[in-house]
Parts: sequence; structure tokens; C-alpha cells
Amino acid sequence: MTDKKASAGRSGAAGEQYDGFSEEERDAMKERAKELKAAARRGPRAARADPEDEVLAKIAEMPEADRVLAERLHALVKASAPDLSPKLWYGMPAYADHGKVVCFFQSAQKFKTRYATLGFSDLARLDEGTLWPTSYALTELTAADEARIGALIAKAVG
Repeated sequence: MTDKKASAGRSGAAGEQYDGFSEEERDAMKERAKELKAAARRGPRAARADPEDEVLAKIAEMPEADRVLAERLHALVKASAPDLSPKLWYGMPAYADHGKVVCFFQSAQKFKTRYATLGFSDLARLDEGTLWPTSYALTELTAADEARIGALIAKAVG
């Protein structure tokens, strides 16, 4: 009986074993816990401070392909929605309105995926009918992509 319970909870698709969160997911949660602890230690005055330096430092640590995308995205957010505040969120660059994340960049390398992602939270005002995207795969940024992203970000906070 013990074997059935143990194996039932761990089996996944195609007979793979499920061991809970991936290493990358656990790392992201640990980073978020550090972010929350650091904010609590700094107190309410620091919570209103601009942590852009932390975001830029995190971007600088990324592999070149992700770093180029993240730097350009950072500039697009600053230009399209200057009221959004940069912050770290689960160890990723994110942009918040009054402390609540509206959009974020997820490095391809961080979660070992084939593309980086620009994601939007439920606070983003991107609603179109009954179905709309909340994340976008990024492999490079053309001028047309940058224009579209700038419009999305402006709409998200509009």
C-alpha cells in the first residue's frame, strides 16, 4: 500500500517521476524570499526607493543573448511607461505600479527554455474580449517588435 501512495504522487507524463519543483523553480522562490527579507530589513522608506540598480545588476549577470533583450526591454518600459518602477521579482527584472508587478522579463537561461519571455500580470490592462495573451516569446527585437512592445506596455498601464 505504501508503494502505491508513493508512486501515485510522483509519476508524471510518459512515466517520468515527479519530484516537486524543479531546481530552477526552487532557486526562483529562494530569490523571492531574499527580496522580501531585504525589503523588510530596509523598512517602509526603502520600499519606496528606486531599486533600479538591483535590476540593472541582475540584467548584467545574464548571458549575452538574454542581456541584450533585457536591456532593450528595460529601455522600452522606461520610455513607454515612465511611472512603472523597476524591481526584482523572483530574481527577474520586473516593472511595478505602486509596488504591484505589471510586467516582467524572464531569461531563457534562468529556466533553461529556448526563448526569453515578456510577461504581464493580471494587473495589466490588456483585455481584449474573452481571450488575450499575457506572455510573449522573445528571440530578438526588431524595430517593429519594439514598437509593438512599447504599445503593449503603454496599454498595460493605460
